[in-house]
Amino acid sequence: MFAKLHRKSLPLSLGLLLAGLSTGAIAANATPAVDAGAVAASQPVQVTLFLKLRNEAALEDYIKQTVTPGSAHYHQFLTTSQFAQQYGASNDAISRVQSYLQQQGLNSQVLPSHLAIRTSGTTAQLNALFSTSLHSYVSREDGRRFHKPASQPQVPSTIADVVDVVSGLNNEREYRSHRTSAPAFTAFNGQHPNIQPLAAGSTGSNSNPTASGIPGQYTVGDVANFYDINPLYDRGVLGKGSTIAIVTLSNFYPSDATTYWSDIGLQTKSNRITQVHVDGGGAIDGGSGETSIDVEQSGGVAPYANIIVYDAPNGTGNGYVDAFAQAVSDNVADSISTSWGSPEIYNFAALNINGASDTDTTDVGDLRAFHSIFLEAAVQGQSLFAAAGDSGAYDTARGLPTGSAVGDFSAPLTVDSPASDPFITAAGGTTTPFKYAFGTGPTESITQESVWGWDYLQNYFNTYIGPNVVNLFSNGGGGGVSVYWHTPFYQQFTNGIRTSEPNQSLVYNDPVAGLTTDLILPSHFHGRNVPDISLNADPFTGYVFVSTYDGGLNSGEGGTSFVAPQLNGITALLRQSTGHRIGLWNPQVYAIQNIFGYGWFTPFHSIRAGDNWFYYGKPHYNQGAGIGSLDVANLDMFLQSGF
Repeated sequence: MFAKLHRKSLPLSLGLLLAGLSTGAIAANATPAVDAGAVAASQPVQVTLFLKLRNEAALEDYIKQTVTPGSAHYHQFLTTSQFAQQYGASNDAISRVQSYLQQQGLNSQVLPSHLAIRTSGTTAQLNALFSTSLHSYVSREDGRRFHKPASQPQVPSTIADVVDVVSGLNNEREYRSHRTSAPAFTAFNGQHPNIQPLAAGSTGSNSNPTASGIPGQYTVGDVANFYDINPLYDRGVLGKGSTIAIVTLSNFYPSDATTYWSDIGLQTKSNRITQVHVDGGGAIDGGSGETSIDVEQSGGVAPYANIIVYDAPNGTGNGYVDAFAQAVSDNVADSISTSWGSPEIYNFAALNINGASDTDTTDVGDLRAFHSIFLEAAVQGQSLFAAAGDSGAYDTARGLPTGSAVGDFSAPLTVDSPASDPFITAAGGTTTPFKYAFGTGPTESITQESVWGWDYLQNYFNTYIGPNVVNLFSNGGGGGVSVYWHTPFYQQFTNGIRTSEPNQSLVYNDPVAGLTTDLILPSHFHGRNVPDISLNADPFTGYVFVSTYDGGLNSGEGGTSFVAPQLNGITALLRQSTGHRIGLWNPQVYAIQNIFGYGWFTPFHSIRAGDNWFYYGKPHYNQGAGIGSLDVANLDMFLQSGF
């Protein structure tokens, strides 16, 4: 099947620290940094002013109605101009902001949604505008330079009643892609790892001709087998008339996707990929493989859907929110996915503002900006998906040195953003059934689809090779409880919803000051629970993909970055089948699960086994796999019936 492609070799020695392998760089807001002084006054800086919504409560109510059968506005999605007129900033408010910026010598560009205004100027101009001083910092962790305000920025009183968030003054954060590789252990006593399929997955179907049937080399055809997508293909439902969007932070080679589809024998629509470079676009870099994955998976699940790739630069402060805002304001795509994120807590004042209290969980980052964008998408009927993360229940552990040594951080229970927002569907990860053996150890099996967490491998190595030889903490499907977003309406009556755990803190072992508490997380907070829906993401039961940047064909790849685009592609199929946009998934899928539970005719398979290092699989909602994995044919049946 893959004869035309070069297979990349990934040798790793047994005994290496294998946790947290990622192609996306991450600079944590909590990482200690050295103040290198004020940024040069003439240095250009671009920022985006996100404007306050009008009638936000009414907007949320309208969104509920669009996905609630029998409501007055069921499936009456708005256009971008209708959103701007009813919920975006008023013309007077926009004129006031633009006039004020012009007085400061700054030009401006308004999004058609009236949700944001982009502007740029010199450091001196923006320092004066926001009554702060941008300083350059050098990370002690990796030497990366970035800038951020040395003091809390102040929105001018003239426009403070209009501006909600200023994004771009701080470019400390680099989002990471939620892609993980299976550790390719070298031979042990002359033997190589033995990985074999145990079952076809959730439904037992094996009818898709593009499937490989081999764990670690699965294709989109295997996804169709696992999650009962084939009945839609048999009816000619291939995503025709649907448009998928990918929001990403790296540019890519579109030929990677066409090569992947061709080499698995998948017939697709030609000339289907359009690229939109936001804020100058992303680079061809270590994240390019992520973009390739997103396009290959979403466009492979829905082979006749159109695809728009919105790429923006990483580490600019406002690139990510700008790309999302553009994709939603354009309102061409019926569904949008992203596979990038960072810990939710990195937005909090305690980790961003000099002198802030270690209990200050005020949002000074982009959580509010993302939220406004996602509300617009929901009312326009655009379905959104975000990877929930690959660090299990401990989202910060994947990007920070974690342990008890000098220079290490603690590992509090945390979730990933933007997946934690209540108006996006958080894509979690499972392990599909397979059997495995390493070296001289015995063969063991995962006998049912389980929450993805590599402690099952950790236990194997500890038992048969020796304790502490391999450290796999905390690779697994992201999940837990938000400590910023409250429990949304659609989770209020869901069995298994939890509050945040007590005694969770982000502590740094400073080489000079000793143990330093950077943030104390709220206890027993009634927060939004993630993930929502999960599909196979474990690299040991993972996938092949093609990335020129990564050397061609890669196998043994996984992470929730595969699940988000797969759900995106599934939505394109549902869009064609039902004849309309699907809208925000969450209220619909939770209502179906709450009423009908699990069974042969329902759209969901409960994930009762496995764990993500803290939260365990259960016969109901759990923070490892959400409400479970999908039976897509059954979900299509429910949506067609107008439930």
